[in-house]
Amino acid sequence: MSPLVEVSDDFKRVETKKTEYLKTKMAEGEKFGPHTIRLPKGAVPEYISLSSFQDLAWRTMGRSAKTRTNQLQVLDESLLKAHMKIRPEEYLAFVLMATLVAGIVGAIIGIVVGLIVFGFLGVIVVLRIMVAVLAIVLLPVMTYFLLLGSPASKAKSRGRDIDKRIAAAMSFISAMASADVNIDVIFKELSRQKVYGEIASEAAWITRDTELLGSDILSAIKRAAKRSPSSKFQDFLQGVVTTSTSGGQLKPYFLLKAEEYQKENKLALKSQMETLGMLAESFVTVVVAFPLFLVLIMAIMAIVGGGDPQFMVTMLYIVVLLMIPISQFGFVFVIWNMSQESAM
Repeated sequence: MSPLVEVSDDFKRVETKKTEYLKTKMAEGEKFGPHTIRLPKGAVPEYISLSSFQDLAWRTMGRSAKTRTNQLQVLDESLLKAHMKIRPEEYLAFVLMATLVAGIVGAIIGIVVGLIVFGFLGVIVVLRIMVAVLAIVLLPVMTYFLLLGSPASKAKSRGRDIDKRIAAAMSFISAMASADVNIDVIFKELSRQKVYGEIASEAAWITRDTELLGSDILSAIKRAAKRSPSSKFQDFLQGVVTTSTSGGQLKPYFLLKAEEYQKENKLALKSQMETLGMLAESFVTVVVAFPLFLVLIMAIMAIVGGGDPQFMVTMLYIVVLLMIPISQFGFVFVIWNMSQESAM
């Protein structure tokens, strides 16, 4: 009986013959297509199911979503790069339905707060109308653009994760290639290494295309290059296809790419350290020295009587309780965001 080989979390375990596992499916003239895959006993296919709200949105807004062909094309690419398991028509229907619900909620908030509550408080009519219109318009508009841009944002996040781990992944790939392991087996093993994050997910999809969908390895890599959210990973995969089809050696190519990405990593870390140094100098100037001198000047002016003392006291409260905490929080957020992008 042939052994069971774990491929990835995306498709349980697939039974393959040992001889097929050790060879690449690139034999000239070999035909590929639908074929029988033996699964472990009791295994069932995993179906993509919609939530109750998404199902309601599809039934209600599905016809309207299908007519927006331009949006669907862009959304399809973003969903594929984000690895979001939902059709673009279904997701667009969900966005439209959520926008409609947000519009209803915004109208209720605008009427209750802007017209009724502010009316009891005696707020002027112009301000009440402005608050009502702002609530009615702003909430659905924000909901629409946030949900519509969510797949692209997730795809960019995956691309950043791939870019920061690609140097380590290239070291793994070049080490496997140095041991004369075939390219399809390299991607299968890479898909098992969860330490490489989204790169392992991309490798798992390549393995899925070759072992479950019957594609040859080069066709699977070409498709992976088109759907990858990282330009670096796209360039690497396209280089694999070009090197293979032109008769070149993959082992030197992998070693060259590993060295290239290591150098880029060092330059990126050096640039980040210089940026952190500049931020440290700016922090001392903007957050420490400037507010201190400003507080001293305003306190002296209030004592000497060069202006309205009450106004000076109010400005001191604003500087101490508002300006200094906000500026400190801004610097902390910028540094935290830089550390998140560079963390492995």
